[in-house]
Amino acid sequence: MDVSIRNLTKEFRGVQVLRGLDLDIREGELIALLGPSGSGKTTLLRLIAGLDTPTGGSIYFGQEDASRKTVQERHIGFVFQHYALFRHMTVFDNIAFGLKVRPRRERPNREAIADKVRELLALVQLEGLEKRYPPQLSGGQRQRVALARALAIDPTLLLLDEPFGALDAQVRKDLRRWLRDLHDKTRHTTVFVTHDQEEALELADRVVIIHDGQIAQVGTPDEVYNEPATPFVYGFLGAVNVLPAQVKGGLVLLNGFETGLAPARPLTFEGPAFLYVRSHDLELSDDRARAIPGVVRTCRRLAGLLRLEVDIPGSPDPLGVELPEAVVDGRARLAPGARVLLRPRRFGVFPREAAPGEDGGWMPNQPRLVAVS
Repeated sequence: MDVSIRNLTKEFRGVQVLRGLDLDIREGELIALLGPSGSGKTTLLRLIAGLDTPTGGSIYFGQEDASRKTVQERHIGFVFQHYALFRHMTVFDNIAFGLKVRPRRERPNREAIADKVRELLALVQLEGLEKRYPPQLSGGQRQRVALARALAIDPTLLLLDEPFGALDAQVRKDLRRWLRDLHDKTRHTTVFVTHDQEEALELADRVVIIHDGQIAQVGTPDEVYNEPATPFVYGFLGAVNVLPAQVKGGLVLLNGFETGLAPARPLTFEGPAFLYVRSHDLELSDDRARAIPGVVRTCRRLAGLLRLEVDIPGSPDPLGVELPEAVVDGRARLAPGARVLLRPRRFGVFPREAAPGEDGGWMPNQPRLVAVS
């Protein structure tokens, strides 16, 4: 089922949490709502579910306005971060609960419910555990039960609120792969909330990045990561260096010296700017005409990577650099005090007024990305 959100707003006690938000979710799509705490992503999920009422705007399920429908009428499966399982019920009864509480005329018979539960136990790989109670299960198993319970009612839409937030790192990784495989089998239209960038980029067909109650960018994982639309998105998705710069004649200058860096798309402005480059997008170079000169401050090894701090002209903070150890011919050349030339493989250039504010956040009325190399 397609979901269309139009000019959606939500206020709590005079504070605007969502601001005129528009979003289209395609049938069978797995969408991630990604953003920092307080950005409005969980509020959006609750409005789609009908757990909260919008202050303004509409939510359409297909061609039908669902804004005033009850939770029950929306026929949505919801999975919470902390499972929300009934501790006094077995796994079987937890999964069957949504079917058993249907009105009598809509309720399947006992045999049909048992068949459905057995089918779901196989789907979530929990066969043989139907007689156990939630306290007897691991966190990962409990989350699978919660997901099976949500799927039991054959929902038109599946919503997951930080589904792996209460689990340890390795279990999260295992369940991420499992959920992606499960979605590919069932093809339920699915929306999940997360603040974990890696989780969103690994799982989702498209990522919706929300900041300050508005959508900063929507796109595939590759699009939002490789072509960030705003300074906020650039800074939010991975470790990034932000360097004060100038744009002159289509080139980027740092502290007055020409770097020779020119984005693939021509720059449409001149004047004060910021250069954004991620640590792993920097590489050693011998070409002085298209590189940033610097002096190594520190060099540390970690899991096949060399992590450097490099002092560069005009910047009070060192440049963070990550290099695969295998491509560096000897660590001696990277000892503290060594002079290096660094070439960004990929970078972004923003006019100075589009820079992060004091809180590190992008303001919605600021310009979008001007150029990416």
